[in-house]
Amino acid sequence: MKPKAAGQKTTVGVIDAEVLAFTAGRDVELDRALIAADCLGTAAHVTMLARMPKSCRVLTPVEARKVIAQLVALLRRAQAGAFEITLADQDVHLAVERHLTAKLGALGKKVHTGRSRNDQVAVDLRLYAKEELLGVLAEIATLAAALNDFSRRHAAVPMVGRTHQQPAMPSSVGLWAGAHAESLLDDAALLTAAYNLNDQCPLGAAAGYGVPLPIDRQLVSDLLGFARPIGNVLHAINSRGKLESVILGALTQVMLTLSRLAQDLVLFTMPEFGYFSLPAEFGTGSSIMPQKKNPDVLELVRSRAARVTACQTAVLDIVRSAPSGYNRDLQDAKEPFLEGLAMTRATLRILAPLMAGLAVNRAALLKGFTPDVFATDRALELVAGGLPFRDAYHHVKAHLDELQQMSPAAALAKKTHLGAPAGLDFAAVAGRLRAVESFVRKEWQGLHRAIARLLGVAWPLT
Repeated sequence: MKPKAAGQKTTVGVIDAEVLAFTAGRDVELDRALIAADCLGTAAHVTMLARMPKSCRVLTPVEARKVIAQLVALLRRAQAGAFEITLADQDVHLAVERHLTAKLGALGKKVHTGRSRNDQVAVDLRLYAKEELLGVLAEIATLAAALNDFSRRHAAVPMVGRTHQQPAMPSSVGLWAGAHAESLLDDAALLTAAYNLNDQCPLGAAAGYGVPLPIDRQLVSDLLGFARPIGNVLHAINSRGKLESVILGALTQVMLTLSRLAQDLVLFTMPEFGYFSLPAEFGTGSSIMPQKKNPDVLELVRSRAARVTACQTAVLDIVRSAPSGYNRDLQDAKEPFLEGLAMTRATLRILAPLMAGLAVNRAALLKGFTPDVFATDRALELVAGGLPFRDAYHHVKAHLDELQQMSPAAALAKKTHLGAPAGLDFAAVAGRLRAVESFVRKEWQGLHRAIARLLGVAWPLT
């Protein structure tokens, strides 16, 4: 029999070493991403404790400022990669408390008054998500702008439209690129809704049942730049996991758009099509075939889309059977949440310069037009001349040889209604882009101003 592992002393008591390793999981590593958020939440909490009624005030304003000064110093250490979360800490929350206690003694032991690691991790993830979602929205705007510009520059370049991957009707490069741009803008609207849902402060919920102290949850919410506090303290804890799944669901929609764009480009850059050429720096080589320039980036976009979907599914399955109140299962929702955000942002960043450098082969695009592509257009011409549609349909079907002389450019020029190849509204798309950019800018400015006031230093730290 294997000898029993020795216990490990931690801030919350002695824990069996194997139990500690199992329950801490990857938090020691993953929580590095949450150091800044945890310090900010602690700064807001101690500021609030110092403003409680004097009869039960836990900290004085001077003590709160001492804590915040140490938190700023810790943030600078973390920024330099010099702050460590140990297994004995278990997580970022106890690591920060350990640091404050080492620097401030008994004062550091007071900072956890009136809160739990339950509401700490909840506020950490929401603060982290605020920054990350704004980053995602900014990167969506960058890629959508690249697609809209590509669409505008190639608006009149004919391209065969396809259904079932078979030639269908005359279309254009502009229509194709513009469709992906507008899809991203719809995804941005969904992400904005997720952002607004996330923009509620859970701090002060403690373990989910409140505390017998006159804490000011509205003040904490305001100090951290949230739109509002979550009203019901049990809901504040119950929303863990579910909120992450909502955000991952919105990210999944972004990745679906990107995956479809990538799949199109994989197909249309094949030699058999040759419609587009990828920038040279985006084609990786083969270890054995000297001539190869593989679309590895685009293939990985498809794979990463599947992985982000898997992240959402993992969180949904973790939360699905969780009863009310905090349950340790939720710890395992953290990794897929952080991973989904990181993969989505990396994918958006890699595709923007790819689209900017994508080359269009007009000759190959025109070569794709066979006479039958014009069949529907010809049937509608006959309808415009007075023939019932179904009669026109069958006439064209029986006389495809009459389509030999039809012109792709002429066919596109006739499609002038809103959203058709000759009716693309680039100004409207640009307006939606500016709205996303304005939202991101306003939210970032408000958040960073709030944090700068809270810490008494410029934010982000330089």
